[in-house]
Amino acid sequence: MSDILRQARRIVVKVGSSLVTDEGRGVDAQAIGNWSRQLAALAASGREVVMVSSGAIAEGMKRLGWAARPKELHELQAAAAVGQMGLVQMYETQLRSHGMASAQVLLTHADLADRERYLNARSTLLTLLRLRVIPVINENDTVVNDEIKFGDNDTLGALVANLVEADALVILTDQQGLYTADPRKEPAAAFVHQARAGDPELERMAGGAGSSIGRGGMLTKILAAKRAAGSGASTVIAWGREVDVLLRLCEGEAIGTLLQADTPKLAARKQWMADHLQLRGTVQVDAGAVIKLRDEGKSLLPIGVTDVSGEFARGDVIAVTGPDGLEIARGLANYSAAEARLIARKPSGQIEALLGYANEPELIHRDNMVVS
Repeated sequence: MSDILRQARRIVVKVGSSLVTDEGRGVDAQAIGNWSRQLAALAASGREVVMVSSGAIAEGMKRLGWAARPKELHELQAAAAVGQMGLVQMYETQLRSHGMASAQVLLTHADLADRERYLNARSTLLTLLRLRVIPVINENDTVVNDEIKFGDNDTLGALVANLVEADALVILTDQQGLYTADPRKEPAAAFVHQARAGDPELERMAGGAGSSIGRGGMLTKILAAKRAAGSGASTVIAWGREVDVLLRLCEGEAIGTLLQADTPKLAARKQWMADHLQLRGTVQVDAGAVIKLRDEGKSLLPIGVTDVSGEFARGDVIAVTGPDGLEIARGLANYSAAEARLIARKPSGQIEALLGYANEPELIHRDNMVVS
């Protein structure tokens, strides 16, 4: 654990409802203040941190005077709308008190499934991190029922880790970590300090529901770790009220359960690109662009494109070939095939004039490209 968290430069932290709202009694200012202080310290040390926080529905229930979680979808969504106000206000206040700017980002699973919205969300989050702003992310419960129905902010944390290519996902919960069985029922259950993310045996160990406030149990955290490992991010599951838990983890201290990703981050991304056998299209580039991509690690700009073939949309994986027609790279297109044909051989400064808008100056950004 010491090397993985100590060396992690980009970290996604997920906290559950029971921690954020003090078991449903309302937003816990002290707890959020403690996490905010640690996030600010990590950011000051040069790390990039993203917070994925549950708690909107629980806070809304408290503000509305509801003692029990409602079952009707429209009531859950109303509670989320009310509670989100207090939740994000508390994060903004606490982070600002520690000298950090913050931003609210509400996502749905649909945002990450749609190619164009995926790229838009990724670009926004990476820009916020570059500006040293800490994004506070929650499921957009007011308009979608996935998280409300399944209690899946653990999965949202993993999806965000994949989205921003995080080195590690830290899931803070009201339990110390994973045991071989439920220690409340089996006193002989052993604590799992470290295991391989995706090991099927972990899912057997983690059976059972979560608290009455949140909807996820340990199983959702195990599955989230498996999902995060797909992009090369390891996961730590730890008790959220452990003193300075985030700082100590990043100093290399063994706290909680580490579920280690088998595949390194860069190798995982390269494999993901390589697995796209049905490419939507191809762009051919000149010799100068080949040098920029292969030797200098640059992004692909429209001015280097000599030909566009196929019909692809923004966010599709496309191939990049050299003058000889041989593939030299593949990556996520920032523009559709029709748009690419209009801006090919043109400087990036002319994109807005040609299209009436400009998504990015690159046809394929280097972060979304794998060179052969």
